[in-house]
Amino acid sequence: MITPRGRRLGVDVGSVRVGTALCDPDGLVATPLETVPRADAARRIAELVEEHLVVEVVLGLPRTLAGREGPAAEAALAFRDELTLVVPAVPVVLQDERLTTVVATQQLRGRVKGRRQRAVIDQAAAVAILQGYLDSQG
Repeated sequence: MITPRGRRLGVDVGSVRVGTALCDPDGLVATPLETVPRADAARRIAELVEEHLVVEVVLGLPRTLAGREGPAAEAALAFRDELTLVVPAVPVVLQDERLTTVVATQQLRGRVKGRRQRAVIDQAAAVAILQGYLDSQG
């Protein structure tokens, strides 16, 4: 069980969409929550934090395979700064998210088709980010 007890919100930031995932209060299992448009993401995440009594936001930090931070990581760090303004009482922690979108795409290949696929992939990537964090804490 993760301490302190409470729900964590996983976030996968993209340039167009933001995938979210939520864990149980004991921090054992992450599940998909929703995908929101990037332009509205900080506000919606603040609503999700309040609605689900989230104690911590886990934001994916996309590093290169060499461990460097490129433009995608800079965008994630800027989003972290946005989040700290709209949810100042809730810590926002960074979790390495190398290859989470690739893994999510492979896992969902053939299961979800068309436009819905991208939204589901974003949620699956958020699940991978959050589950990786939970596993590293327990």
